Amino acid sequence: MTTVARGTDTLTRDALAVLQPGFRGTTPPDWLLRRIDEGLTSVGLFGRNVSSPEQVAALTARLRAERADVLVAIDEEGGDVTRLETRQGSSFPGNYALGTVDDLALTRAVAQELGRRLAACGVDLNWAPSADVNSNRDNPVIGVRSFGADPELVARHTAAYVGGLQSAGVAACTKHFPGHGDTATDSHHAVPRIDVDTATVRARDLRPFRSAIAAGSKAVMSAHILLPALDPDRPATLSRRILTGLLREELGYDGLIVTDGMEMLAIAETYGIERGSVLAVAAGADAICVGGGLADEATVLRLRDALVAAVRGGDLPEERLADAAARVRALADWTLRARGASGPAAAGPEGSASGPAIGLVAARRALRVTGSAGPLTEAPYVAALAPVANIAVGDETPWGVAAELERLLPGTETGSYSGGDGAAANPEREADPDALAARILGAAGERPVVAVVRDLHRHAWMSRVLDRMLAVRPDTVVVEMGLNGAGPRGALHIATHGAARVCGRAAAEVIAGHGG
Repeated sequence: MTTVARGTDTLTRDALAVLQPGFRGTTPPDWLLRRIDEGLTSVGLFGRNVSSPEQVAALTARLRAERADVLVAIDEEGGDVTRLETRQGSSFPGNYALGTVDDLALTRAVAQELGRRLAACGVDLNWAPSADVNSNRDNPVIGVRSFGADPELVARHTAAYVGGLQSAGVAACTKHFPGHGDTATDSHHAVPRIDVDTATVRARDLRPFRSAIAAGSKAVMSAHILLPALDPDRPATLSRRILTGLLREELGYDGLIVTDGMEMLAIAETYGIERGSVLAVAAGADAICVGGGLADEATVLRLRDALVAAVRGGDLPEERLADAAARVRALADWTLRARGASGPAAAGPEGSASGPAIGLVAARRALRVTGSAGPLTEAPYVAALAPVANIAVGDETPWGVAAELERLLPGTETGSYSGGDGAAANPEREADPDALAARILGAAGERPVVAVVRDLHRHAWMSRVLDRMLAVRPDTVVVEMGLNGAGPRGALHIATHGAARVCGRAAAEVIAGHGG
């Protein structure tokens, strides 16, 4: 049953109800608790809010002491994008690994176990899964977050993921509608434009969203992308044609529509977050996600006041804001009932199809190994050729195989090398491939060499350095932890299909001959 906020008028309560803000720290600040009391219905968690599962459980309990039905959301895709395990790396492989295995029962089991862990922490809305068809292999922001490039494969795994997550009592938020897979621009930085015809969008990009809707996805997240075939004037998040005409009316979706982060530059630098939020709700969005970078009371008050002023000024119909708020509260009621029912699915035995080790099981199954080199018997030198991390992944989360190899082969050493990525905030000059390869091999000395790469096909500097290394040391082991688009190289080539911690562990087991 929804708690009625005290001391605020209906319009202000509705404006607060549609916001999904973040905050800083591992305990809720006083300002957040006050706004929850006044009608704020959702809170978003990020890596900065997490130190341990026990701490998150205490945090969410404190929020619900203020309001029993508050929605607690998180961006926990597993794989490369993790918030629960930002500092350790995820216990679950991401979508690309699951799509590579192509076992629907496995995808459902992974999502269910992830949902069980979220529910145990008091999180009940997950901004996942990504249903984007990664049709552009140079996509800088989706990549391994997608199940793959085949619309049918993505559709069936999206449905399995939604079913698994929601069976644990956690609402799925399928993203990024109507499909972010064919972009060459990251919407964190600018508005991506996708110039394809309507038939392509319907046959390719919408297929997984239809599947998610049929599976009962409780929420859908919009993308800050411009699709002229659908709306030549406004990005999807702000487009009534796309959110209301296509998603609501044509596809028949009746759940919650959530925006992607409104502080992303595709919106913030083009429209501003206040005007963008008003336009989004007017277009058909029900919840405004903000807080990835803006996580303070001033932001919440600015957006609340902008929505109230838009209604009073006639720019936003009051009934549209009321409908949006009602949809948020309806999802909050569903999650409250889910928590009060029989409880989330229990974990199965360790290593079973539904147990806590299911992530490692999935990561091992996703490996693709080429070459006949035997396992290493001495500690290697691991050279990580590191691209600039995209904002969705972040640069806090560790990746690679060195830590796991050190566990199996004590004395393993590692170095991280980068160069030539113009997308960096402070771009380095193009690395001289001969000089960089010589530095790596000099650091390795006589030890075996393991080269770890990520999206080799997208980084020319990385490919050139690796070629120089292999010319001198053809016995180098190569581990590709991104999209496997460049083809096998090295005496032994291991494609992990993602950079989660469990993917690194699975690869290390092969390198060291420790079968898992």
